[in-house]
Amino acid sequence: MQPDKTGPNPKATILVVDDTPENLTLMNNLLKDHYKVKVATNGENALKIGYSDSPPDLILLDIMMPGMDGYEVCRRLKNSPLSSHIPVIFLTAKSEMEDEKKGLELGAADYITKPISPPIVLARVKNHLALKVLSDILQEKNTELALAKTFAEKANLAKSEFLSSMSHELRSPLHAILGFSQLMASDLTPTHANQKESIEHILKAGWHLLHLIDEILDLAKIESGQIPLSLEAVSLSEIMLECQSMTEHTAKEKGIQIVFPVFKQPCYVNGDWTRIKQILLNFLSNAIKYNCKNGRVDVDYSTPTPGRVRVSIQDTGDGLSPDQITQLFMPFNRLGQESSGTEGTGIGLVVAKQLVELMGGSVSVESTVGEGCIFQFELDEVDAPDSETEVQTTELIPSTRLQEKQEHTLLYIEDNPANMQLIRLIIARSPELHLLTAVDGLSGIALAIEALPAVILMDINLPDINGVEALQILRANPATQHIPVIALSANAMPPDIQKAMNAGFYRYVTKPIIVTEFIEILNMALQFAASEMNTQNGES
Repeated sequence: MQPDKTGPNPKATILVVDDTPENLTLMNNLLKDHYKVKVATNGENALKIGYSDSPPDLILLDIMMPGMDGYEVCRRLKNSPLSSHIPVIFLTAKSEMEDEKKGLELGAADYITKPISPPIVLARVKNHLALKVLSDILQEKNTELALAKTFAEKANLAKSEFLSSMSHELRSPLHAILGFSQLMASDLTPTHANQKESIEHILKAGWHLLHLIDEILDLAKIESGQIPLSLEAVSLSEIMLECQSMTEHTAKEKGIQIVFPVFKQPCYVNGDWTRIKQILLNFLSNAIKYNCKNGRVDVDYSTPTPGRVRVSIQDTGDGLSPDQITQLFMPFNRLGQESSGTEGTGIGLVVAKQLVELMGGSVSVESTVGEGCIFQFELDEVDAPDSETEVQTTELIPSTRLQEKQEHTLLYIEDNPANMQLIRLIIARSPELHLLTAVDGLSGIALAIEALPAVILMDINLPDINGVEALQILRANPATQHIPVIALSANAMPPDIQKAMNAGFYRYVTKPIIVTEFIEILNMALQFAASEMNTQNGES
């Protein structure tokens, strides 16, 4: 921070520029008790002092001087980054309005005409020096803010890259664990009872670990402001219906009855469809997990105030004490449930609360020990969309097996042997499919041009060129541009997925895969490839 040079220590420096010795003597006597005074008798010397390593804090400048006049001196001072910050006060006998106007337009801070009034000169000098100190402080703060912004942007970029890397590195081994376990669980070969139970434990632990990874990444993205939200009018009845179908089976297994509201009229809230669904599923999951035997979950909605919609999820569990409620939204705090045998991460509620708040809403909890909890979240109510967009489905929802026993060639470009073996075993279950493999992008491109497979499966992180670059080469070649390419990658961050889809991938499947869903996507791609081939044959 700049020192306060308006005080006695240290003194501010004032440069007086005038070619008349009497004027210089007068100004020196007036200022010397309060400030350090420098003098210059012409414009050239004034500029040297202004550009020096020890420039003055303020300049008193005469206009009428031999050689370079005061106007030109002011213009040059204001055009130089070395001296543009120095306030200039014209001190001159030129008293015409046009003269004053010209001086102020050149950037002067003030204009004083001779003969001077000493108290007025001292007051104006003091005011402009005070303003300069404030300006210097502001400039310093702006510089600090600019540096802090740059640092924050670099930190956010580093954090984003770290999250992307961690997501990839954690998902890659889980892809093999869950993939092979799913194959073993669905294998036609009978297994011993203890083997089947072991596989179920592996799958349960694996999916729980994946859920934990996703929630940690979500929390980190929220905290760094990197979570994308697409706010729109979301139908509450439709989203509840979808959540109902996703939770009924789990509730039934635990003997929990879930009651959802009946909507007598449409109700829309402002939010992101996917995130509202995530929030509601989180509250429902907790209400089911921590309920009592043969308990009940009541889901309802209301409009407590105009323009707001409140969704409530009430359970019949053990309830929470006031002290537990205060700790409820602390990351990784499971409120003593760690040894209960009930799976949980201690992150879901934290993520749900922050997502609600990012959408302009709020979360509240009411509870009575022994009677259960009521979790509530509010969002802004909005009007229904002007027109409901009718979704035209051009692709059939496929089964987990091909409907036609037609032979197809697939190409999988992947450098990880375990991932390659997993897909090879999945494809081997369909005798009509023939799988070709390549371990890097360039050899995969060469094999695609030679074999012209029906569908290409492609990892994004390849040892030579990445999957997006490989896709661009395939799209540029007339022989391969029509082949649907499915990205199969452990890069699960939204920007990675969006970049790949923008590049032209047919679908993007994140690892670890759900085998049945992967087969469905593969069937859709094969149907699409057959349709494209028929179109090409019809045109030829």
